[in-house]
Amino acid sequence: MPCPMPPATVSSPASATLCPRWLARSVTGFTALLLAACAAVGPDYLAPSPDDLTVPADWQAALPHGGSTAGLEDWWSRLGDPLLIELQAQALKSNPSMQKAAAQIGAARAALASAEAAEVPSLTLAGSGSRAKAMGATGATSVTNSASLALDASWELDLFGSVRRNVESGQATAQARLADWNDTRVSLAAEVATDYINYRACEATLKLARADAASREATARITEGSFRAGANASSDVALANASAASGRASVLSQQADCQIDVKGLVPLVGLPEARLQQLLDQGAAQPLQPALFEVQRLPLALLSQRPDLVAKERALAAASASVGVAEAGRYPRLSLAGSIGRSGADLGGAARYSTPWSFGPSLSLPVFDGGAARANVRSAEANYEVALAAYRDAVGTAVKEVEQGLVRLGSAEAREADLRRSAEGYRRVATATETAWRAGSESLLTLEQTRRDAISAEQALLAVQRDRLLYGVALYKAVGGGWDTSLPDPQATTATLTR
Repeated sequence: MPCPMPPATVSSPASATLCPRWLARSVTGFTALLLAACAAVGPDYLAPSPDDLTVPADWQAALPHGGSTAGLEDWWSRLGDPLLIELQAQALKSNPSMQKAAAQIGAARAALASAEAAEVPSLTLAGSGSRAKAMGATGATSVTNSASLALDASWELDLFGSVRRNVESGQATAQARLADWNDTRVSLAAEVATDYINYRACEATLKLARADAASREATARITEGSFRAGANASSDVALANASAASGRASVLSQQADCQIDVKGLVPLVGLPEARLQQLLDQGAAQPLQPALFEVQRLPLALLSQRPDLVAKERALAAASASVGVAEAGRYPRLSLAGSIGRSGADLGGAARYSTPWSFGPSLSLPVFDGGAARANVRSAEANYEVALAAYRDAVGTAVKEVEQGLVRLGSAEAREADLRRSAEGYRRVATATETAWRAGSESLLTLEQTRRDAISAEQALLAVQRDRLLYGVALYKAVGGGWDTSLPDPQATTATLTR
């Protein structure tokens, strides 16, 4: 049966004389044929293989955990200081770096939503109305009311996968930003722990310096009394006073170092300095206890353990998809557009309305652009190579950090026992020498020398104990900080530091 002509009240372009149903069926069939024939252009992403990344089969450094099966999930709590956990949680809530990382996730997800919106048709509804009054040559007036309502639709068919590749890129970028957020979380927790450990070690050193200064002051007083009694030379008094002054100066220097450590913690945890100092004073309890954890025996596990490597790999996937987007720009683009509306006017009680509509495809075929499209492809390919090099470099750096962390931690553990024996020995010597000096059988110079040796040994022990903790934190971070790929969005609780 022939297609009926549209009613007289319908105004349409010349192409509208075709049967709308036949045209719709034809365009639908043509679109289905093109979609079946065309696939997304550009490379299909494959993650680099371990052979391409030159990841070693096993760690070259000795593993310090000695077969321990303890994991990272509760590592911070096993250090034995609740205040450290509290400060880390406070930092995660208020530190600007966490807020920045969360905002970047939101921006990436918004960009992904925009890319996904291109997969569906867009609809626009527009309406207008007006009322006009006019006076004719005879002086009579007339009033005209007019109104119109139109619905426009458009849809670009994704013949060569430009939209699909763009969505792929957006998804990978959003995943990379989420991994960045987790990397920031792990790094911030480690940074707070590092500064906190340095402060606690500074406190211990300050306590040692104060005890030493008090001992030197007592020696100076005894020496002056003996000099007045005629038992010591003036040179002994000068030496004792110089030693006491040196002890006081060491205390002042150590106090300044501790204040600097506190000021470094303030911007990390986001607390006023007075409140932070109050917490630190209240939380000055037992020293932190070193806590070992098992290191994965296969370095390949780092690729999924470390959030920064996951972020680099996802950035590589996004760069690969961008090559497809650029490649699709060299191919034709087909769009469908349609419009239907209702418009009319009321003049002196006589209404005239019409229902115009239109529908048709639009084909855009690049003919000559001076090589711009090809240059865009080369630029996208170069960006992919940059991302690949960055990923390889990050993998190498991760393996290096773990290897170095294992060596440093193992060395600190081995040195601590010897330095403890050294400190105990020098302490006994200094005590015996002071007893002999009081009895008059040892000189003040000998006492000062043994005292310096004892203080140096105590400081070396404190330093290696601090380093053992710091190396543990660095290794914790190097192996991924207990990051779990199932971790929820940043909007979820931030109190969980390691899971």
